Amino acid sequence: MNTNPFISSASRRRRRRGTGSPRPQNWISFVGAGALVAVGYMDPGNWATALAGGASYGYTLLSVVVASSLMAMLLQWVSSRLGVVTGRDLAQHCRERTSRRMTLFLWVTSEIAIIACDVAEVVGSAVALQLLFGVSLTAGVLMSAFGTFAMLALQRHGRRTLETVVVALILFVGLCFVIELALARPDWRAALTGAAPSAELLRNAGMVWLAAGILGATVMPHNLYLHSALVKTHAHSDSAADIGDALRGVNFGTFSALSLAFVINAALLIVSAAVFHASGHRNVTDLADAHRLIAPIVGSHWAAILFAAALLACGLSATVTGTLAGQVVMEGFLQIRLPRWQRALLTRSLAIGPALVAVGLFGPNGSAQLLVASQVVLSLQLPLAVVPLIRFASDARLMHDWRVRGVPLVLAWACAAGIIALNGALIWETATG
Repeated sequence: MNTNPFISSASRRRRRRGTGSPRPQNWISFVGAGALVAVGYMDPGNWATALAGGASYGYTLLSVVVASSLMAMLLQWVSSRLGVVTGRDLAQHCRERTSRRMTLFLWVTSEIAIIACDVAEVVGSAVALQLLFGVSLTAGVLMSAFGTFAMLALQRHGRRTLETVVVALILFVGLCFVIELALARPDWRAALTGAAPSAELLRNAGMVWLAAGILGATVMPHNLYLHSALVKTHAHSDSAADIGDALRGVNFGTFSALSLAFVINAALLIVSAAVFHASGHRNVTDLADAHRLIAPIVGSHWAAILFAAALLACGLSATVTGTLAGQVVMEGFLQIRLPRWQRALLTRSLAIGPALVAVGLFGPNGSAQLLVASQVVLSLQLPLAVVPLIRFASDARLMHDWRVRGVPLVLAWACAAGIIALNGALIWETATG
């Protein structure tokens, strides 16, 4: 028995529902939780940063996609471990182990990150609706807001229904990009070279900006809060056997879902490099321009249709992540619980304003700039979630024998240092450039 004194009595009662190895339906729930987290790594913000990176610099920034995806897997592993072992999510730990002022600060910055992410989802979905159905961007922004409620309404039939739909959308996006890669015919040798880090990355201001955007789009701070909350009741008791079984199931769901997210993100950049950079269209940073050019360049109208359909699928499925994460941070930091539709209305209302301003003043180009900028905001906020996460997950008093230590701990702190260094380089390049 590995009794943890930091687990609440409520968590203990929840965990006493059963013991033993996970049943088959529990393995499905593990995959579902991983999918709900992974979908946040494929939202329209990822599209904007990968598109701009591939068109501008070819395969060079593929190394950033690889590094960011590995960081995401490690940090989500740490987050899920914290939730399973303690029965508490990251926001709850922050509230219980930091000052009131720090708790409020972390809550505000988390909300900013969620709104920035939601801006990307609103704008990306609006662009996809315009490309597919010819509606105006303003109408698309408003229509995308209703998409959130449609997705959340699926939970009336149970969380499993929502998870199944999200998994289906992820697989659809993956299929779209398998076809896009076949049509684009990339230079795989150059792509392999681009997967290795380049010293030019920290010397080129444009690369630094896009690298920060890719990092923020891939390692999303609010996903760390969400993941620890989704899995915190997966262990049915405090026994080592139950916790170990739960961790194995959670790890399977996490790594399988995030591996698929990595493949899709890498495919985004590779397609952009093979289609736009290779053909001399190196200023393609807008989703609408990419949609217009991709079909004539690759010689198939299906390329444009699949591009827009996959973008819409990503935007719709990613709406769930922001709303669920918003619930988690509000309840965890402030102990305030809102119904999901109210939380969705709050977040979307705050996101629609910047989205409407951008598309109204600048049209599609303004929306593209807003997408990348929103992901940079996520990158700047990321250390405020990562540092407390690592501290709590490596605390022997809190995690006991399950604490993160050794090589994983060194790598986790290296990730935090790398994120801070990249943000520092971004601020320096912005200030001096």
